[in-house]
Amino acid sequence: MGTHARPIQEACLVPARVLDRRLMINALGHPFWVTLGGSLADMVAWKGGMPPNPHFLAQQLYLGRSLSPFFLTCAAYFILWIPEDPPSWVGALVKCLPVLCLAGFLRACASGHYSSLLQVALLFSAFGDGFLIWPETFLYGVAAFTEAQLLYVWAFGLTPLQPGLLLPIVLASLPFGGLLLLHLSPDKALPLTAYILALATMLWRGLARGGSAHWGALFFAISDAVLAYHTFIQPLPYSRLAVMATYYAAQFLISLSAFQSPRLKTS
Repeated sequence: MGTHARPIQEACLVPARVLDRRLMINALGHPFWVTLGGSLADMVAWKGGMPPNPHFLAQQLYLGRSLSPFFLTCAAYFILWIPEDPPSWVGALVKCLPVLCLAGFLRACASGHYSSLLQVALLFSAFGDGFLIWPETFLYGVAAFTEAQLLYVWAFGLTPLQPGLLLPIVLASLPFGGLLLLHLSPDKALPLTAYILALATMLWRGLARGGSAHWGALFFAISDAVLAYHTFIQPLPYSRLAVMATYYAAQFLISLSAFQSPRLKTS
């Protein structure tokens, strides 16, 4: 076989080669790969007017194949899941599979402490998805998601601190949390208050980190706010579609942050 095919062979047969590069997002939302520690000649832009090299194309194909189980299981959830059906193990599995696929995607395509924290957070999220299906295990689901949010906070870190982001988060969280507490039974008030604090902290750190973590944290907060309002305050039309679509999008975007560097802005 000719030498021109060898770079593609190496990138496909040795997926670890992908880990030598970081997937970055420019200001226009276009992704591009940067080889860590390399020169400007090592940078390959996807839509920057430069022709992609074989390594770049092979990396995109590998990542696309690795993400296909997530998109397929998301489609299966929205096609097969019927809200009127009683809770079942099949329903729990269908609901959990997309998040488990994201954990597998990170396991295969990303390495390092940050990726490991995201993988564990995704596993706790999957447990939470299953527990929330049955009313009698609701608090177990809240506990699992609280742990997932704390793991996301740990992964996002405290740099840059961005304390100015706290004000809008507090102004939004306090009124909504107060309204929610008025509709909660005593046994749910404390666990859900703890979860709201964990979610608000995760939102702060996700917004501060930037990149896809910014949007993932925001979608997560929107998903949980719609779910809480629908469950405890007043039923909303198409709430399941809104909750699950924003939830899966949030987990997907947070997972993609494993291939991005946090922004360096400190003000």
